[in-house]
Amino acid sequence: MAARLGLAVPIREVAIHDAAATFAEALPVLATGIAVAAEPGRPDPASAAGTLRSIDEAVRLARSGLAAAVVTNPIAKHVLYAAGFSHPGHTEYLATLAAEPGAAPPRPVMLLWSDDLAVVPVTIHIPLAAVPRALDEDLIVETARIVHADYRARFGIAAPRLAFAGLNPHAGEAGTIGTEDRDVVAPAIARLQAEGIAASGPYPADTMFHARARRGYDVALCMYHDQALIPIKTLAFDEGVNVTLGLPFVRTSPDHGTAFDIAGRGIARPDSLIAALRLAGRLAAAAP
Repeated sequence: MAARLGLAVPIREVAIHDAAATFAEALPVLATGIAVAAEPGRPDPASAAGTLRSIDEAVRLARSGLAAAVVTNPIAKHVLYAAGFSHPGHTEYLATLAAEPGAAPPRPVMLLWSDDLAVVPVTIHIPLAAVPRALDEDLIVETARIVHADYRARFGIAAPRLAFAGLNPHAGEAGTIGTEDRDVVAPAIARLQAEGIAASGPYPADTMFHARARRGYDVALCMYHDQALIPIKTLAFDEGVNVTLGLPFVRTSPDHGTAFDIAGRGIARPDSLIAALRLAGRLAAAAP
Protein backbone atom coordinates (compact mmCIF):
# COMPACT_ATOMS: atom_id res chain seq x y z
CA MET A 1 0.00 0.00 0.00
CA ALA A 2 2.83 2.41 0.82
CA ALA A 3 4.37 1.76 -2.59
CA ARG A 4 1.02 2.42 -4.32
CA LEU A 5 0.80 5.79 -2.59
CA GLY A 6 4.41 6.67 -3.34
CA LEU A 7 5.39 6.66 0.32
CA ALA A 8 8.87 5.64 1.40
CA VAL A 9 7.97 3.38 4.30
CA PRO A 10 10.65 0.76 4.89
CA ILE A 11 9.24 -2.51 6.25
CA ARG A 12 11.32 -5.12 8.01
CA GLU A 13 10.32 -8.61 9.09
CA VAL A 14 11.61 -9.17 12.62
CA ALA A 15 11.44 -11.46 15.61
CA ILE A 16 9.36 -10.15 18.49
CA HIS A 17 12.46 -9.39 20.59
CA ASP A 18 13.79 -7.04 17.91
CA ALA A 19 10.58 -5.13 17.20
CA ALA A 20 11.05 -2.16 19.54
CA ALA A 21 14.60 -1.47 18.41
CA THR A 22 13.57 -1.55 14.74
CA PHE A 23 11.10 1.36 14.81
CA ALA A 24 13.78 3.99 14.36
CA GLU A 25 14.75 2.52 10.99
CA ALA A 26 11.71 0.63 9.66
CA LEU A 27 8.20 -0.57 10.42
CA PRO A 28 8.70 -3.95 12.09
CA VAL A 29 6.29 -6.74 11.14
CA LEU A 30 5.89 -10.31 12.34
CA ALA A 31 5.14 -12.83 9.62
CA THR A 32 1.89 -14.77 9.96
CA GLY A 33 2.84 -17.36 7.35
CA ILE A 34 -0.41 -16.65 5.47
CA ALA A 35 -0.31 -14.92 2.10
CA VAL A 36 -2.88 -12.16 1.62
CA ALA A 37 -3.70 -10.86 -1.83
CA ALA A 38 -6.77 -8.72 -1.10
CA GLU A 39 -7.12 -5.42 -2.95
CA PRO A 40 -7.46 -2.18 -0.94
CA GLY A 41 -11.10 -1.24 -0.46
CA ARG A 42 -12.39 -4.60 -1.70
CA PRO A 43 -13.56 -6.86 1.13
CA ASP A 44 -12.37 -10.40 0.48
CA PRO A 45 -13.14 -13.46 2.67
CA ALA A 46 -9.78 -14.87 1.55
CA SER A 47 -8.13 -12.38 3.92
CA ALA A 48 -9.99 -13.71 6.98
CA ALA A 49 -7.41 -16.33 7.91
CA GLY A 50 -4.62 -13.76 7.96
CA THR A 51 -6.70 -11.37 10.05
CA LEU A 52 -7.54 -14.01 12.64
CA ARG A 53 -3.96 -15.30 12.76
CA SER A 54 -2.77 -11.75 13.50
CA ILE A 55 -5.25 -11.37 16.36
CA ASP A 56 -4.39 -14.79 17.77
CA GLU A 57 -0.68 -14.05 17.73
CA ALA A 58 -1.10 -10.60 19.28
CA VAL A 59 -3.06 -12.06 22.19
CA ARG A 60 -0.54 -14.87 22.63
CA LEU A 61 2.32 -12.39 22.80
CA ALA A 62 0.47 -10.17 25.28
CA ARG A 63 -0.49 -13.06 27.53
CA SER A 64 3.07 -14.38 27.52
CA GLY A 65 4.48 -10.98 28.46
CA LEU A 66 6.37 -10.55 25.18
CA ALA A 67 4.08 -7.65 24.19
CA ALA A 68 2.89 -4.93 26.53
CA ALA A 69 -0.55 -4.56 24.97
CA VAL A 70 -2.73 -5.40 21.99
CA VAL A 71 -3.70 -2.56 19.64
CA THR A 72 -6.06 -3.74 16.94
CA ASN A 73 -7.10 -2.08 13.71
CA PRO A 74 -10.75 -2.18 12.61
CA ILE A 75 -11.91 -5.45 11.09
CA ALA A 76 -14.74 -6.08 8.65
CA LYS A 77 -16.93 -8.54 10.55
CA HIS A 78 -19.04 -9.36 7.52
CA VAL A 79 -15.90 -10.55 5.74
CA LEU A 80 -15.03 -12.83 8.66
CA TYR A 81 -18.60 -14.12 8.82
CA ALA A 82 -18.39 -15.08 5.15
CA ALA A 83 -15.34 -17.17 6.04
CA GLY A 84 -17.10 -18.97 8.89
CA PHE A 85 -16.29 -16.69 11.85
CA SER A 86 -18.77 -17.58 14.61
CA HIS A 87 -18.29 -14.82 17.18
CA PRO A 88 -20.56 -11.76 17.45
CA GLY A 89 -17.60 -9.43 17.02
CA HIS A 90 -13.96 -8.60 17.62
CA THR A 91 -14.35 -8.03 21.36
CA GLU A 92 -16.09 -11.33 22.01
CA TYR A 93 -13.37 -13.16 20.09
CA LEU A 94 -10.69 -11.52 22.23
CA ALA A 95 -12.55 -12.62 25.36
CA THR A 96 -12.58 -16.21 24.09
CA LEU A 97 -8.83 -16.05 23.50
CA ALA A 98 -8.38 -14.68 27.02
CA ALA A 99 -10.17 -17.59 28.70
CA GLU A 100 -8.18 -19.87 30.96
CA PRO A 101 -8.24 -23.55 29.95
CA GLY A 102 -11.54 -25.09 31.00
CA ALA A 103 -12.96 -21.77 32.21
CA ALA A 104 -15.61 -19.49 30.76
CA PRO A 105 -14.36 -16.42 28.89
CA PRO A 106 -14.10 -13.21 30.94
CA ARG A 107 -16.86 -10.69 30.38
CA PRO A 108 -15.51 -7.86 28.19
CA VAL A 109 -16.79 -4.32 28.59
CA MET A 110 -16.51 -1.71 25.84
CA LEU A 111 -15.14 1.67 26.93
CA LEU A 112 -14.92 4.55 24.47
CA TRP A 113 -12.35 6.96 25.87
CA SER A 114 -11.07 10.43 25.05
CA ASP A 115 -9.62 13.29 27.03
CA ASP A 116 -13.02 14.98 26.91
CA LEU A 117 -15.37 12.09 27.65
CA ALA A 118 -15.39 8.38 28.50
CA VAL A 119 -18.50 6.24 27.99
CA VAL A 120 -19.55 2.62 28.40
CA PRO A 121 -22.61 1.15 26.68
CA VAL A 122 -24.20 -1.43 28.99
CA THR A 123 -25.90 -3.12 26.03
CA ILE A 124 -24.03 -3.02 22.75
CA HIS A 125 -24.85 -4.47 19.35
CA ILE A 126 -28.50 -5.37 19.76
CA PRO A 127 -31.60 -3.80 18.22
CA LEU A 128 -32.97 -0.81 20.09
CA ALA A 129 -36.29 -2.64 20.57
CA ALA A 130 -34.45 -5.39 22.47
CA VAL A 131 -32.68 -3.07 24.94
CA PRO A 132 -35.42 -2.87 27.63
CA ARG A 133 -35.65 -6.68 27.75
CA ALA A 134 -31.87 -7.06 27.91
CA LEU A 135 -31.36 -4.63 30.77
CA ASP A 136 -31.47 -6.07 34.26
CA GLU A 137 -29.89 -5.20 37.59
CA ASP A 138 -27.21 -7.89 37.39
CA LEU A 139 -26.03 -6.77 33.94
CA ILE A 140 -25.74 -3.15 35.07
CA VAL A 141 -24.00 -4.07 38.32
CA GLU A 142 -21.55 -6.50 36.68
CA THR A 143 -20.66 -3.95 33.99
CA ALA A 144 -20.09 -1.24 36.58
CA ARG A 145 -17.91 -3.49 38.74
CA ILE A 146 -15.62 -4.21 35.78
CA VAL A 147 -15.41 -0.52 34.91
CA HIS A 148 -14.67 0.38 38.53
CA ALA A 149 -11.95 -2.27 38.88
CA ASP A 150 -10.14 -1.37 35.64
CA TYR A 151 -10.35 2.35 36.29
CA ARG A 152 -8.63 1.75 39.62
CA ALA A 153 -6.03 -0.71 38.31
CA ARG A 154 -5.23 0.77 34.89
CA PHE A 155 -6.32 4.39 34.88
CA GLY A 156 -4.98 5.01 38.38
CA ILE A 157 -8.18 6.58 39.74
CA ALA A 158 -8.64 5.44 43.33
CA ALA A 159 -12.36 6.18 43.53
CA PRO A 160 -13.74 6.45 39.98
CA ARG A 161 -17.03 8.31 39.66
CA LEU A 162 -19.58 6.41 37.59
CA ALA A 163 -22.58 8.36 36.27
CA PHE A 164 -25.52 6.43 34.82
CA ALA A 165 -27.74 7.64 32.02
CA GLY A 166 -31.40 6.79 32.21
CA LEU A 167 -32.92 4.60 29.54
CA ASN A 168 -35.98 6.75 28.97
CA PRO A 169 -36.44 10.47 28.30
CA HIS A 170 -35.98 12.45 31.54
CA ALA A 171 -34.75 9.19 33.14
CA GLY A 172 -38.34 7.99 33.19
CA GLU A 173 -39.82 11.00 35.00
CA ALA A 174 -40.53 8.97 38.18
CA GLY A 175 -42.04 6.14 36.16
CA THR A 176 -44.39 8.22 34.05
CA ILE A 177 -42.25 7.83 30.87
CA GLY A 178 -41.29 4.18 31.28
CA THR A 179 -40.56 2.27 34.45
CA GLU A 180 -37.13 0.79 33.67
CA ASP A 181 -35.15 3.60 35.28
CA ARG A 182 -37.16 3.40 38.49
CA ASP A 183 -37.40 -0.39 38.66
CA VAL A 184 -34.09 -1.57 37.16
CA VAL A 185 -31.45 1.16 36.82
CA ALA A 186 -31.98 2.89 40.18
CA PRO A 187 -31.88 -0.35 42.23
CA ALA A 188 -28.66 -1.37 40.42
CA ILE A 189 -27.08 1.96 41.35
CA ALA A 190 -28.18 1.49 44.96
CA ARG A 191 -26.47 -1.91 45.05
CA LEU A 192 -23.25 -0.39 43.72
CA GLN A 193 -23.38 2.41 46.27
CA ALA A 194 -23.80 -0.17 49.03
CA GLU A 195 -20.55 -1.76 47.80
CA GLY A 196 -18.73 1.55 48.17
CA ILE A 197 -18.65 2.39 44.46
CA ALA A 198 -19.18 6.07 43.59
CA ALA A 199 -22.22 5.48 41.37
CA SER A 200 -24.87 8.11 40.71
CA GLY A 201 -27.98 8.58 38.60
CA PRO A 202 -29.92 7.70 36.61
CA TYR A 203 -29.67 11.07 34.92
CA PRO A 204 -31.52 12.33 31.84
CA ALA A 205 -29.14 11.56 28.97
CA ASP A 206 -29.84 14.87 27.26
CA THR A 207 -28.17 16.81 30.10
CA MET A 208 -25.21 14.53 30.85
CA PHE A 209 -22.71 15.44 28.19
CA HIS A 210 -22.19 19.20 28.23
CA ALA A 211 -18.89 20.48 29.61
CA ARG A 212 -20.08 21.34 33.12
CA ALA A 213 -21.84 17.99 33.57
CA ARG A 214 -18.78 16.05 32.39
CA ARG A 215 -16.70 17.51 35.20
CA GLY A 216 -18.86 15.60 37.66
CA TYR A 217 -17.85 12.08 36.64
CA ASP A 218 -15.01 9.99 35.24
CA VAL A 219 -17.07 7.70 33.02
CA ALA A 220 -20.69 7.65 31.88
CA LEU A 221 -22.50 4.32 31.72
CA CYS A 222 -25.21 4.40 29.09
CA MET A 223 -28.01 1.96 28.52
CA TYR A 224 -27.57 1.37 24.80
CA HIS A 225 -25.05 1.72 22.01
CA ASP A 226 -25.95 5.02 20.38
CA GLN A 227 -26.69 6.75 23.68
CA ALA A 228 -22.99 6.27 24.48
CA LEU A 229 -21.34 6.58 21.08
CA ILE A 230 -23.12 9.63 19.69
CA PRO A 231 -21.76 12.05 22.33
CA ILE A 232 -18.18 10.80 22.26
CA LYS A 233 -18.03 10.70 18.46
CA THR A 234 -19.45 14.22 18.40
CA LEU A 235 -16.84 15.50 20.84
CA ALA A 236 -13.83 13.41 19.80
CA PHE A 237 -14.46 11.70 16.48
CA ASP A 238 -10.80 11.65 15.43
CA GLU A 239 -9.26 11.09 18.88
CA GLY A 240 -11.55 8.50 20.51
CA VAL A 241 -10.18 5.12 21.56
CA ASN A 242 -12.02 1.84 22.02
CA VAL A 243 -10.72 0.10 25.16
CA THR A 244 -11.78 -3.40 26.17
CA LEU A 245 -12.08 -3.66 29.95
CA GLY A 246 -12.26 -6.93 31.83
CA LEU A 247 -9.49 -8.74 29.93
CA PRO A 248 -6.22 -9.96 31.49
CA PHE A 249 -4.27 -7.80 29.02
CA VAL A 250 -4.56 -4.25 27.69
CA ARG A 251 -6.44 -3.92 24.42
CA THR A 252 -7.18 -0.69 22.58
CA SER A 253 -8.39 0.12 19.09
CA PRO A 254 -9.41 3.13 17.02
CA ASP A 255 -13.08 3.93 17.58
CA HIS A 256 -13.86 4.02 13.85
CA GLY A 257 -14.52 1.35 11.24
CA THR A 258 -12.71 0.05 8.19
CA ALA A 259 -13.55 2.93 5.80
CA PHE A 260 -13.30 0.80 2.67
CA ASP A 261 -14.62 3.75 0.68
CA ILE A 262 -11.36 5.69 1.13
CA ALA A 263 -8.87 2.80 1.17
CA GLY A 264 -5.78 3.47 -0.94
CA ARG A 265 -6.56 7.15 -1.46
CA GLY A 266 -4.11 8.49 1.11
CA ILE A 267 -6.70 10.64 2.92
CA ALA A 268 -7.45 8.56 6.02
CA ARG A 269 -6.59 10.29 9.30
CA PRO A 270 -4.33 8.36 11.69
CA ASP A 271 -5.37 10.33 14.80
CA SER A 272 -7.47 7.62 16.46
CA LEU A 273 -4.88 4.90 15.87
CA ILE A 274 -2.16 7.14 17.31
CA ALA A 275 -4.38 7.83 20.32
CA ALA A 276 -5.00 4.09 20.72
CA LEU A 277 -1.26 3.38 20.70
CA ARG A 278 -0.56 6.11 23.24
CA LEU A 279 -3.33 5.02 25.57
CA ALA A 280 -2.23 1.38 25.32
CA GLY A 281 1.25 2.41 26.41
CA ARG A 282 -0.15 4.40 29.31
CA LEU A 283 -2.43 1.59 30.50
CA ALA A 284 0.25 -1.07 30.08
CA ALA A 285 2.66 0.96 32.19
CA ALA A 286 0.08 1.18 34.97
CA ALA A 287 -1.13 -2.43 34.77
CA PRO A 288 -0.54 -4.53 37.89
